[in-house]
Amino acid sequence: MNFRPVPLREIRVTDAYGKNAAEKETEYLLSLDPGRLLAGFRENAGIRTPYVRYGGWENTLIGGHTLGHYLSALAFACAGMENRREELESRLREIVEGLAECAEAMGTGLIWGATPAREGGVEAQFDNVERGKTDIRREAWVPWYTLHKLLNGLNDVCAQTASGEIDALALSLARGLGDWVCARTSCWDSRTARRVLSVEYGGMNDCLYDLYARTGESRYAEAAHRFDEESLFDGVLSRKPDFLDGKHANATIPKIMGALKRYLVLRGRGEGDVSRYLAVAETFFETVCTKHTYVTGGNSEWEHFGKDGVLDGERTNCNCETCNVYNMLKLARALFCATGDKKYLDYYDNAFTNAILASQNPETGMTTYFQPMAGGFFKVFSSPFDSFWCCTGSGMESFSKLGDGIFYEREGEIAVARYFSSRLERQGADGRLALALTCNFPMEQTAELLIEDAPAPVKLLLRVPDWCAGTPTVRRNGGPCGQREGDFFIVEAEKGDKVVLTFPVAVTLAGLPDSHDAFAFRYGGAVLSADLGCEDMEQGETGVNVAIPKRSRGSERVYFDDVEDVLADPSAYFVREGERFLLRGADRPLTFGLHYRRYRERYAIYLRLWEYRWENGVRVKRAEEEVRVPFDVVQPGYGQYEADDLHEMEEQNSVSVTSDGVCRYARAGGSFSYDLMVQPNAVNTLSLSLRASDNGKPLRIFAEGEQIFGERLLYTMGERYRKEIVIPASVLGRARRKTVNGREVMVVRVRFEGERRRASARVCDFIYLYTN
Repeated sequence: MNFRPVPLREIRVTDAYGKNAAEKETEYLLSLDPGRLLAGFRENAGIRTPYVRYGGWENTLIGGHTLGHYLSALAFACAGMENRREELESRLREIVEGLAECAEAMGTGLIWGATPAREGGVEAQFDNVERGKTDIRREAWVPWYTLHKLLNGLNDVCAQTASGEIDALALSLARGLGDWVCARTSCWDSRTARRVLSVEYGGMNDCLYDLYARTGESRYAEAAHRFDEESLFDGVLSRKPDFLDGKHANATIPKIMGALKRYLVLRGRGEGDVSRYLAVAETFFETVCTKHTYVTGGNSEWEHFGKDGVLDGERTNCNCETCNVYNMLKLARALFCATGDKKYLDYYDNAFTNAILASQNPETGMTTYFQPMAGGFFKVFSSPFDSFWCCTGSGMESFSKLGDGIFYEREGEIAVARYFSSRLERQGADGRLALALTCNFPMEQTAELLIEDAPAPVKLLLRVPDWCAGTPTVRRNGGPCGQREGDFFIVEAEKGDKVVLTFPVAVTLAGLPDSHDAFAFRYGGAVLSADLGCEDMEQGETGVNVAIPKRSRGSERVYFDDVEDVLADPSAYFVREGERFLLRGADRPLTFGLHYRRYRERYAIYLRLWEYRWENGVRVKRAEEEVRVPFDVVQPGYGQYEADDLHEMEEQNSVSVTSDGVCRYARAGGSFSYDLMVQPNAVNTLSLSLRASDNGKPLRIFAEGEQIFGERLLYTMGERYRKEIVIPASVLGRARRKTVNGREVMVVRVRFEGERRRASARVCDFIYLYTN
């Protein structure tokens, strides 16, 4: 029999840091104005409203996605925040009733809150995606992704709330959306389906399989299967090297969650062998964790996977999108329930602590979009009322369900999966069960589990975490008890028993597959990061209004007499003082702390451990290589990072490709162009990523109307390569002043094209502009 999570309604988080995090999130949820969140839905439904939409992403073609997350977060908070439940349920009722009003006015089952596309009606974004028109400012910005958030939110309301009235109304709205999806997708031919599935669609398969499981109506499972991207699943199962390279991480993970959901809801229902879909999820999870994941549990650079094992080479200020971890945790949780394999709990524990808890500012409750893995940067958090990034929405959910994944159960057993102070309490037909878990890892080495009440003896499965640095022990009422079976202690306990577990902790090292000298330090299950101070904490932007740290300060390089000795016994080089860890034996003093608690300072998670050289009996340092940092970056083919206010892509007859890496090319006679930031008094170099498979294709580049490159490509030293072009002084002399979000910059317009009768070569990955 498979495990299932203990319902959130039966869990109360008592950990002090977690309680503060949940309370800050609840305050934020209740500070948002329902009228403004519903404004776009009412406008699209033709209902007059005095409210205006919020700003940021909510005032764009992705508007309305936040309300889907908000539904989920309210539902989770209603389940887990007993002291605020009445207030939260009142807010949830107001939102659901507002959506019902909009659904009735629209009359099609669709409820929609995004700003209107430039041409067409409420459904124009869906029409445009089917036609391959995906300019995110005018035509379409991932409408199926937005719809997934809405339908998923309604599903979560049905699953989490105990109010029959709200549940019933939410289910009615979910059915309406599901029926609208069924009708629309049933008309797709194979070409249309390929176009739609090439644009981020979130977990449409996942939420439709959920709706099928809730209603038993097969049409929802049939619609879900239309979003099952079988070519992706085949690629995952092939284990082809670098298969994930260039794929958008947060677009891909929910698709795999949908594959797993197909397995979970269809097995044993006469639908044939669906084990393939479990294998897809297991293989994908293994690939991401072993080849694409940093020590925190996060992954990706600028939202995309890179080549297998290339992690040090992709450490920047834009790593580890928080939504990715939110979705990987959902996948890990479901995989543990399906398989019982403890490795999914180990991932959950690590990523929850070091990526999710680390994503919130504990003073404001605001959350991160990216968490830099390059040293010398800092965390940047959302603003309350004018960001509304995707990670703002997933952050609402994450900090409203902090009790998720602590306890699991199966017939007659309770598994303690995560050591985070909390209570489990339920009233069953046979009596009351109440467990209190108290711990403070890694600052203490013991966990106490008190059986406050139980109608009968309880069989406990107590996870032995992968970070345990010595021999673990378990005692009941002061004496030895239980036995270890693989990755769990098995203990029988009854009312009044106190079970105490000891898990030794130590400082350990974690490296990177593509580096011999970059290492991170952990203390028990918590990642440590070095404090690099608060100098010059200036923020910049990337993509559509996403705030990022603008520049790094401080070196990652640390010198020791004997690096091999550090690698052999890292604990010997640290002195703990309370919650601070002082590095000894290095060329400079460094103070470390628990990374998830760091939110003010610049930091370094990975350090480069270098050894002194001796010259003529004198100890000297090797010269540090200069790190080349781009002055501007554009990601051609991915609209969020090329159609933003700074770069303002303009295109005529060009093609965006996201199914084979990320790239853009101009059809014959077409072009695409961007504003790129320059420094007119410096040397400005354009760096392009090209492919040898485009050999023979033309590429012409113009800057401010002046041709700066024009060749038919020829390259024989591998498939991918970079071409660098210096922008002439004559062009820089025509640079223009431009104000972007209150900041004045100098830009030049750079245009890419092929020939009148021949398409251009693809411009791939990232366009960098360097200055020196």
